[in-house]
Amino acid sequence: MAYTILDCYTDEAAGLGVPPYLGTYPRYIAGYLNEPVHYLTIDDLRFYKKYGSKIKEPKPSQKTDIFTYNLTKNANNVGEILQNTDTLIVVLGVHVPGKYLSAVPGTIHELIPLIADLSCKKILTGPAVFGTQLFGGKLFEKYDKNVFDKVDAEMFKFDYGNVAEYALNGAHIFKQIPDPHMIEIETGRGCDIGKCSFCTEPLKSKVEFREKDDVLAEMKTFYDMGARYFRYGKQTCFYTYPKVIDLLKETRKHCPDLHVLHIDNVNPVKVILDKTEEITKATVKYCTSGNIAAFGVESFDIEVMKANKLNSSPQVAYEAIKRINKYGAERGEDGMPRFLPGINIIFGLLGETKHTNEENMKWLKRVYDEGLMIRRINIRQAAVFEGTYLYEQSKEVFLAKQKKFYWKWRNDIRQNIDFPMLQRIAPKGTVMKNCYAEIYDGNTTFCRQFGTYPLIVGVKGRLPLKKFYDLKITNYMLRSITGVVEKANESFIIAPSALQSMPL
Repeated sequence: MAYTILDCYTDEAAGLGVPPYLGTYPRYIAGYLNEPVHYLTIDDLRFYKKYGSKIKEPKPSQKTDIFTYNLTKNANNVGEILQNTDTLIVVLGVHVPGKYLSAVPGTIHELIPLIADLSCKKILTGPAVFGTQLFGGKLFEKYDKNVFDKVDAEMFKFDYGNVAEYALNGAHIFKQIPDPHMIEIETGRGCDIGKCSFCTEPLKSKVEFREKDDVLAEMKTFYDMGARYFRYGKQTCFYTYPKVIDLLKETRKHCPDLHVLHIDNVNPVKVILDKTEEITKATVKYCTSGNIAAFGVESFDIEVMKANKLNSSPQVAYEAIKRINKYGAERGEDGMPRFLPGINIIFGLLGETKHTNEENMKWLKRVYDEGLMIRRINIRQAAVFEGTYLYEQSKEVFLAKQKKFYWKWRNDIRQNIDFPMLQRIAPKGTVMKNCYAEIYDGNTTFCRQFGTYPLIVGVKGRLPLKKFYDLKITNYMLRSITGVVEKANESFIIAPSALQSMPL
């Protein structure tokens, strides 16, 4: 049986698989199959079907084509691979829509015409089984499920006893990727509060955690293959992991030469508990700088919090921001503060009124006025998925009504909070080390460090892409900064050079 895994990229509240991140789904599936498989990305498929397998170099006035940016080593053999494929397993699904610098996740509507002529068996898995939507403020994509031979939420929902083996067996697909990637590492599933109106996590998983030794074994496998960028991101709250401090300590012991070790989601309620103060200290000590705890605050409006059964309160979120700043505000080795909070804001939730953003601004301004730092504020419109409380209560009429506020409120936060906050986080003259030149936009090169929600730095001129540079900050935009090259780090890339010599 010849299997091909087609990664259309995934983005969930708990877990990111959009390049430069490599998500867990294709890795676990490859390990479950336990035989040689071809790993393709949606970029590979576009490259073959839409571009005739020919590279289109952008003109100096153009932007890098991010629809085919993330090609695998199999890119020139896609036709042959698909022709010889017996079963195509499609990994797809976006639950928390965002903007991506150098990737475009595949949608169901894009994918179906591209695979319609394939005679192989087609299986759809990933978050799309519960719905997918690339844009906020909309319902999930609807499609004819008969296009696929199987759409099954349980098919690749492996229990952790099996994941211990599959995670190791499936790590080999990393060898089919030519560029450095952040490896998303799963520590647990489900949410121990699990009531938020919009969230799909309670639909997918009960609360459970992986064994510490299994997590470390998976990381060591990738590390031995040359991976140096990792994030504990596949969980709803990193602080709830039972042996989290031991995990951090032993990660550094097993993988001593990491370039990046970051985390993602943290519930603000957990941060302010007395017993978790040591977790904050350990995260600062053992992780690399530029690290962010993403807080799912969603709204500072008490009425919205109540109506949507949110996990926090304005005061709790504020205290959690203070706690992280207390230990993490010091500038680290990459030029960024060691560990800061990030805030998620969602507009289009139940109970929202024209006064909702006044509450958001009141609390965000308090944070700023007290000299605290928030690394990033992620603002999005709610995407509505079947099975959630928000879907049952709102649907299209509510979404259409709320859209009229979104852009005004978003711009208010961007202008009056994000912009001055950037200047505090990254003062002019700061040198940000090891920034990866990712794409062109006309005569500007956009770079960023590897990590969790890294700052984008625009550099005038067209630097050689996929190389690392130390950049000195010169100015600011609303959510990004500008810089100049201090030094090119030609020898910094470890993963690709290590991988080039490895057989598939």
